[in-house]
Amino acid sequence: MATVRQVLLPEAAQYLSSSFPAFDKVNGTNFPVARLLYDPSADEAAYWHLEALAYGSGNITVDIDWYAVNATSGVVRWGVALAAITPETDTTDAETKALATEQTVDDTHLGTTSRRIMRATLTLSNLDSIAAGDEAWLRVRRIGSATADTLANDAALTMIRLSYSDT
Repeated sequence: MATVRQVLLPEAAQYLSSSFPAFDKVNGTNFPVARLLYDPSADEAAYWHLEALAYGSGNITVDIDWYAVNATSGVVRWGVALAAITPETDTTDAETKALATEQTVDDTHLGTTSRRIMRATLTLSNLDSIAAGDEAWLRVRRIGSATADTLANDAALTMIRLSYSDT
Protein backbone atom coordinates (compact mmCIF):
# COMPACT_ATOMS: atom_id res chain seq x y z
CA MET A 1 0.00 0.00 0.00
CA ALA A 2 1.35 3.38 -0.99
CA THR A 3 0.16 6.95 -0.82
CA VAL A 4 -0.23 8.68 -4.17
CA ARG A 5 0.37 12.43 -4.21
CA GLN A 6 -0.53 14.86 -6.94
CA VAL A 7 0.47 18.52 -6.89
CA LEU A 8 -1.74 21.11 -8.57
CA LEU A 9 -0.14 24.48 -9.27
CA PRO A 10 -1.77 27.89 -9.83
CA GLU A 11 -0.36 27.98 -13.37
CA ALA A 12 -2.55 25.01 -14.36
CA ALA A 13 -5.85 26.43 -13.09
CA GLN A 14 -8.83 27.01 -15.41
CA TYR A 15 -11.74 29.40 -14.87
CA LEU A 16 -15.36 29.96 -15.74
CA SER A 17 -16.31 33.31 -17.22
CA SER A 18 -16.92 35.09 -13.92
CA SER A 19 -16.05 34.94 -10.21
CA PHE A 20 -12.52 33.64 -10.48
CA PRO A 21 -9.27 34.43 -8.68
CA ALA A 22 -6.63 36.37 -10.56
CA PHE A 23 -3.45 34.55 -11.52
CA ASP A 24 -0.39 36.49 -10.46
CA LYS A 25 3.34 36.04 -10.16
CA VAL A 26 5.39 38.10 -7.77
CA ASN A 27 9.16 38.26 -8.07
CA GLY A 28 10.42 37.53 -4.60
CA THR A 29 13.89 38.42 -3.41
CA ASN A 30 15.29 35.02 -4.43
CA PHE A 31 12.63 33.29 -6.56
CA PRO A 32 9.28 33.94 -8.25
CA VAL A 33 6.06 32.99 -6.47
CA ALA A 34 3.05 32.04 -8.61
CA ARG A 35 -0.31 32.44 -6.91
CA LEU A 36 -4.05 32.73 -7.33
CA LEU A 37 -5.45 35.80 -5.59
CA TYR A 38 -8.81 35.04 -4.00
CA ASP A 39 -10.62 38.26 -3.07
CA PRO A 40 -12.11 38.92 0.36
CA SER A 41 -15.92 39.00 0.65
CA ALA A 42 -16.26 37.22 -2.73
CA ASP A 43 -16.90 33.65 -3.81
CA GLU A 44 -14.24 32.84 -6.42
CA ALA A 45 -13.40 29.46 -7.91
CA ALA A 46 -10.59 27.85 -9.90
CA TYR A 47 -10.63 24.41 -11.53
CA TRP A 48 -8.01 21.77 -12.25
CA HIS A 49 -8.38 18.86 -14.70
CA LEU A 50 -6.47 15.74 -13.68
CA GLU A 51 -6.29 11.99 -13.98
CA ALA A 52 -7.01 9.82 -10.94
CA LEU A 53 -3.59 8.19 -11.19
CA ALA A 54 -3.45 4.85 -9.33
CA TYR A 55 -6.49 5.73 -7.19
CA GLY A 56 -7.36 2.72 -5.02
CA SER A 57 -10.03 3.55 -2.47
CA GLY A 58 -10.89 5.81 0.43
CA ASN A 59 -11.04 9.53 0.93
CA ILE A 60 -8.77 12.08 -0.70
CA THR A 61 -6.79 14.45 1.50
CA VAL A 62 -6.65 17.94 0.03
CA ASP A 63 -3.95 20.31 1.29
CA ILE A 64 -4.40 23.94 0.25
CA ASP A 65 -1.28 26.06 0.73
CA TRP A 66 -2.05 29.75 0.92
CA TYR A 67 -0.96 33.01 2.48
CA ALA A 68 -2.49 36.35 3.39
CA VAL A 69 -1.20 38.99 1.01
CA ASN A 70 -1.22 41.74 3.61
CA ALA A 71 -2.68 40.56 6.94
CA THR A 72 -1.62 38.74 10.08
CA SER A 73 -4.98 37.47 11.32
CA GLY A 74 -8.29 36.15 10.11
CA VAL A 75 -9.99 33.02 8.82
CA VAL A 76 -10.41 31.81 5.24
CA ARG A 77 -13.21 29.41 4.27
CA TRP A 78 -12.19 27.08 1.43
CA GLY A 79 -14.62 24.87 -0.49
CA VAL A 80 -13.59 21.82 -2.53
CA ALA A 81 -15.73 19.79 -4.95
CA LEU A 82 -14.90 16.95 -7.35
CA ALA A 83 -16.40 15.50 -10.51
CA ALA A 84 -15.20 12.24 -12.05
CA ILE A 85 -15.92 10.49 -15.36
CA THR A 86 -14.83 6.96 -16.26
CA PRO A 87 -13.93 6.98 -19.99
CA GLU A 88 -15.90 4.53 -22.14
CA THR A 89 -18.05 3.55 -19.16
CA ASP A 90 -19.92 6.62 -17.91
CA THR A 91 -22.58 7.98 -20.24
CA THR A 92 -22.50 11.45 -18.67
CA ASP A 93 -22.04 14.45 -20.95
CA ALA A 94 -18.60 15.90 -20.09
CA GLU A 95 -19.83 19.46 -20.64
CA THR A 96 -22.81 19.19 -18.27
CA LYS A 97 -21.38 16.85 -15.61
CA ALA A 98 -22.21 18.03 -12.08
CA LEU A 99 -19.73 18.33 -9.24
CA ALA A 100 -20.24 16.25 -6.12
CA THR A 101 -21.38 18.14 -3.02
CA GLU A 102 -18.81 20.68 -1.91
CA GLN A 103 -17.00 20.23 1.39
CA THR A 104 -15.52 23.12 3.33
CA VAL A 105 -12.72 23.88 5.76
CA ASP A 106 -11.99 27.05 7.74
CA ASP A 107 -8.31 27.85 8.16
CA THR A 108 -7.01 30.44 10.62
CA HIS A 109 -3.98 32.58 9.89
CA LEU A 110 -1.47 31.81 12.65
CA GLY A 111 -0.48 35.45 12.99
CA THR A 112 2.68 37.51 13.35
CA THR A 113 3.80 37.50 9.69
CA SER A 114 2.03 38.53 6.51
CA ARG A 115 2.75 36.22 3.55
CA ARG A 116 3.38 33.30 5.92
CA ILE A 117 2.31 30.08 4.17
CA MET A 118 -0.63 28.34 5.85
CA ARG A 119 -1.95 24.87 5.06
CA ALA A 120 -5.68 24.13 5.13
CA THR A 121 -6.35 20.38 5.13
CA LEU A 122 -9.67 18.88 4.12
CA THR A 123 -10.69 15.21 3.95
CA LEU A 124 -12.72 14.90 0.76
CA SER A 125 -15.29 12.14 1.07
CA ASN A 126 -17.75 13.28 -1.63
CA LEU A 127 -15.83 11.53 -4.38
CA ASP A 128 -18.37 11.17 -7.21
CA SER A 129 -17.55 7.42 -7.52
CA ILE A 130 -13.99 8.15 -8.64
CA ALA A 131 -11.94 5.19 -9.92
CA ALA A 132 -8.36 4.69 -11.06
CA GLY A 133 -7.75 6.32 -14.44
CA ASP A 134 -10.84 8.54 -14.32
CA GLU A 135 -10.78 12.03 -15.72
CA ALA A 136 -11.51 14.34 -12.83
CA TRP A 137 -12.15 18.02 -12.27
CA LEU A 138 -11.43 19.64 -8.93
CA ARG A 139 -12.92 22.99 -7.94
CA VAL A 140 -11.29 24.99 -5.15
CA ARG A 141 -12.96 28.19 -4.08
CA ARG A 142 -12.78 30.76 -1.37
CA ILE A 143 -16.19 31.37 0.12
CA GLY A 144 -15.58 34.97 1.09
CA SER A 145 -19.30 35.59 1.58
CA ALA A 146 -19.34 33.16 4.53
CA THR A 147 -19.65 34.79 7.94
CA ALA A 148 -16.74 32.65 9.15
CA ASP A 149 -14.40 34.09 6.46
CA THR A 150 -12.85 37.07 8.24
CA LEU A 151 -9.54 37.57 6.41
CA ALA A 152 -9.77 41.18 5.28
CA ASN A 153 -7.65 40.88 2.14
CA ASP A 154 -6.60 38.50 -0.63
CA ALA A 155 -5.76 34.89 0.14
CA ALA A 156 -2.97 33.82 -2.21
CA LEU A 157 -3.16 30.12 -3.12
CA THR A 158 0.30 28.74 -3.94
CA MET A 159 -0.26 24.99 -4.24
CA ILE A 160 -2.75 22.16 -3.79
CA ARG A 161 -1.70 18.64 -2.92
CA LEU A 162 -3.99 15.62 -3.26
CA SER A 163 -3.09 12.44 -1.32
CA TYR A 164 -4.86 9.07 -1.45
CA SER A 165 -4.30 5.34 -1.23
CA ASP A 166 -3.46 3.19 -4.24
CA THR A 167 -5.20 0.13 -2.73
